[in-house]
Amino acid sequence: MCCCCRPGTHYRIADEQADPIRLNSTLGRYTNFVNLMDLAAVAVPAGFTPEGLPFGITLIAPAWSDADLLALAARAHRAAVSTLGATSLPLPPAEPLPALDAATIDVMVCGAHMSGLPLNKQLLERGAWRVATTRTAPVYRFYALPGGPPFRPGLVRVKDQGVAVDVEVWRVPAEHFGSFVAGIPAPLGIGKVKLEDGSEVSGFMCESLGVAEATDISSLGGWRQYLGSLR
Repeated sequence: MCCCCRPGTHYRIADEQADPIRLNSTLGRYTNFVNLMDLAAVAVPAGFTPEGLPFGITLIAPAWSDADLLALAARAHRAAVSTLGATSLPLPPAEPLPALDAATIDVMVCGAHMSGLPLNKQLLERGAWRVATTRTAPVYRFYALPGGPPFRPGLVRVKDQGVAVDVEVWRVPAEHFGSFVAGIPAPLGIGKVKLEDGSEVSGFMCESLGVAEATDISSLGGWRQYLGSLR
């Protein structure tokens, strides 16, 4: 393979000017999928090759994890290089970096607060961002609660015949967590939810009495599937 066809290489200006579309497509081999898969990414200088050409890495993370991603990128940058580009000028003093997640609380949502649904704005207004799309452990029953709009589900932990439910985890600034929780109506509340990987996170739970007149939608496996079944 010639040097002009290899991904992850350095193209000369003349090569780029002669065939910009093909060469740029080749350079995007490791990055084009980021937008298509709704991810976040940042390119970080990582030093120079033995020939003196610049070299970098790309950090990729779930959508809405920009703050954590940039904090990691800043650390990686300063761990790899100490000067501004190819100059001998030192990097400016680093800004203090808070410990990741030191001032945030992860919250599991399984209904109207999920991405694109009616109450998701309550998270976005508080500066929260989505860090994971996952499932619960198979120890829950899932219900469509009466009332609405907005229509809401209820997640109840059970001893037997539990199922896994599709959920999202959002990272909420701790200073806004209280106001978010204060707006949650009964029979819903915040408790510890077990995820499919065995970890636990704060998230929406429902009192068992609250599902007495609710519809059991556990077999559908998630709120989006339930909404789709109504069409």
